[in-house]
Amino acid sequence: MDDTTPSSTPLPPDELADRLAQVFSLVGPLYRRAHRKVEVTAPVEGLSVGVRAVLDLLREHGPMTVPRMGRAQALSRQFVQRMVNDAAAQGLVETVPNPAHRRSPLVRLTDTGSAALSALLEREHALLRQVGGGLTRADVDGCVKVLSHMLAFLDDVDVN
Repeated sequence: MDDTTPSSTPLPPDELADRLAQVFSLVGPLYRRAHRKVEVTAPVEGLSVGVRAVLDLLREHGPMTVPRMGRAQALSRQFVQRMVNDAAAQGLVETVPNPAHRRSPLVRLTDTGSAALSALLEREHALLRQVGGGLTRADVDGCVKVLSHMLAFLDDVDVN
């Protein structure tokens, strides 16, 4: 964009593609570093990143089936099942009958799982308060909007 184009004007497709490529180039390293940071700090609760993703989903959406969790996180059902099994072995989740589908039980958080996730979220919140950079609400809203649009665009990608 040149200096005369208002920042609220939608980008032309080629410029949009270039700018979104910049976003992708940042998202990969950001994800990997955040992933590593969680794995380094999570042993206090004994949570791997995969188990944590399961707990996050259940906290946000309530009891869910493994296939639904896989679709929600763009992960294979098999991977999610392994994470659910790990979480169940730690007493963080439990399965209960699913009235809508006999062969696909619902997975729900236990009190232990909820407490472990809450402790992890508190530590993460304390860490994220240190990000700085003078970021504004508009900056963060814009970031969330861009990433949400990119995710929606890729919604049809099969992860199984």
